[in-house]
Amino acid sequence: MNIFITGGTTGIGLALAKLYLEEGHRVGVCARNLSKFPAEIRNKYKQLVCYEVDVTNREELYKAIHDFAPVELDMVFANAGRSVGAKSKTPQFSVANEIIDINVKGVLNTFDIALEIMMPRKKGHLIATASVAGFMGLPGAGAYSASKAAVLKLCESYALDLKPRGINVTAIAPGFVDTPLTKQNNHKMPFLMSADKAARLIKRAIEKKKVLYVFPFRMKVVVSILDKMPRSLYRLIMNLKMFNYSEE
Repeated sequence: MNIFITGGTTGIGLALAKLYLEEGHRVGVCARNLSKFPAEIRNKYKQLVCYEVDVTNREELYKAIHDFAPVELDMVFANAGRSVGAKSKTPQFSVANEIIDINVKGVLNTFDIALEIMMPRKKGHLIATASVAGFMGLPGAGAYSASKAAVLKLCESYALDLKPRGINVTAIAPGFVDTPLTKQNNHKMPFLMSADKAARLIKRAIEKKKVLYVFPFRMKVVVSILDKMPRSLYRLIMNLKMFNYSEE
């Protein structure tokens, strides 16, 4: 298979790339800074192709994906993302704009380009990395929560529209995964798991062609409760100091 992964130099993207490379698939990865990609992996796998690309730049991304797989693209992972880092009670709009650009427009660009290649064959799989944060508005992380909510709803809609045309769509909503992004968090991260374990779970969900995959299970339970409870109760709980990590 030909598999293209954005944000593939670290974290979940890198772990997924390694899994598919080990199985002998041809993998393309892109990121804004390829220096983060482990040299030993680049040297080990001849079927690996790397591109230094910003997913918000559609022209650059178009050239990379079409260079990698101009005719046959089996899967694309819209995995590039930007987290909020330290959570502030005062909205940081410059950061918010960058989060929306990368986390939402980056997904749109990736899917748009991939579909140009997949649609004529009536075959392919679009996957986007969302987050459990997309199910609720988290304190100090408004733009991040909003961006991941957008990804969840985009994938839900596209899954309905594209399935009859032979294209599968999956939204991945992880809890806390040990990646460079989560290392920016200055608070406790319950049910934290390694990127390698997360990648194995994601790969299994993709093979089952799940439209939505929320994990780990304990986080899924917590998020489901928070998502379904009355919003006045949710706000009351999230204003408690033990749950509210945003700072002045």
